[in-house]
Amino acid sequence: VFVLSYFQEVQMFTDRSLRLECVGENKTFLTFLRPVLTDVPAPEQPELFLKKLQQCCTVFDFMDTLSDLKMKEYKRSTLNELVDYVTVSRGYLTEQAYPEVVKMVSHNIFRTLPPSDSNEFDPEEDEPTLEASWPHLQLVYEFFIRFLESQEFQPSIAKKYIDQKFVLQLLELFDSEDPRERDYLKTVLHRIYGKFLGLRAFIRKQINNIFLRFVYETEHFNGVAELLEILGSIINGFALPLKAEHKQFLVKVLIPLHTVRSLSLFHAQVRTLRHEVINQWQELGNVRLKGFKTMSQEILEETLDVMFLGELEEILDVIEPTQFVKIQEPLFKQISRCVSSPHFQVAERALYYWNNEYIMSLIEENSSVILPIMFASLYRISKEHWNP
Repeated sequence: VFVLSYFQEVQMFTDRSLRLECVGENKTFLTFLRPVLTDVPAPEQPELFLKKLQQCCTVFDFMDTLSDLKMKEYKRSTLNELVDYVTVSRGYLTEQAYPEVVKMVSHNIFRTLPPSDSNEFDPEEDEPTLEASWPHLQLVYEFFIRFLESQEFQPSIAKKYIDQKFVLQLLELFDSEDPRERDYLKTVLHRIYGKFLGLRAFIRKQINNIFLRFVYETEHFNGVAELLEILGSIINGFALPLKAEHKQFLVKVLIPLHTVRSLSLFHAQVRTLRHEVINQWQELGNVRLKGFKTMSQEILEETLDVMFLGELEEILDVIEPTQFVKIQEPLFKQISRCVSSPHFQVAERALYYWNNEYIMSLIEENSSVILPIMFASLYRISKEHWNP
């Protein structure tokens, strides 16, 4: 029920606002119908900007499609106004605005995500659950991105409010099922990483922690692809030589990501990131191939085998002969296993290695080691394979 009491007798406030009260079942929402920011004199705009931010801290229940319709629309209109204002205006970003901006954004985006039943939800087959409050949430993200990109934005002030706690909560939201939200989060995290030098190591560490939990504990996190894209941009900007932290990421995180059953959902991002890492770090002798791929459940992981072989060929195309010698034995034990796979696509993909001129040159130079490993499998499939 919306009550506009004594409309004719309401006295206009000094900021030309009109009081409007919304009374619902469980709450009373008090707001003010305020003038448009650009309609008031420039000296009054910063204060009005703060008041509109405070108004937008109220979060509405979008699961109830019939409740607070007028106030939802009023807030949507106000958020649109704020987005336009921070895009074109100057002088609004006072020191007092920073905590109010972060407060408004936090009130709207930080929330407990609904539980996802990984046993029932198949991201390859099922449609994701879209965020009901997206009409407001999208505008909040748009506003925050414009705020971070503003020419007047000062990280030295903002770092008091955009801190490690804020980043942790932001990273948790990457588990949202809504791909639209994850895309906005990716942009926000990019901007924060670029603006706040003191948060960079922390952001990388927390992303690594998410991947470690994903690989070794849960095998469920909706935002893996987006976080891999962010890391790809980060690694591309690393100075050489790479630090031990970055090398450990390849061995402990990037390679084990190949073992999860949902690899197909983010394989393109894994390949891109792996390419960035390999380009930055050519010393592959320390990478153990048994850690690159653990193939114990062949029937369940046939698709992973094919993807793995494709990636492996790309690595071998750029490997130095001296490094190849260090890994040739475990490497061709894996290739031998794939060649004799009952799954014809796996076997066929492994045999394609012999069409690669550079790989063939490496095999010829080291035939005394490789031929004994491969001969038994090649001979057996020539006689026994169901698809010779």
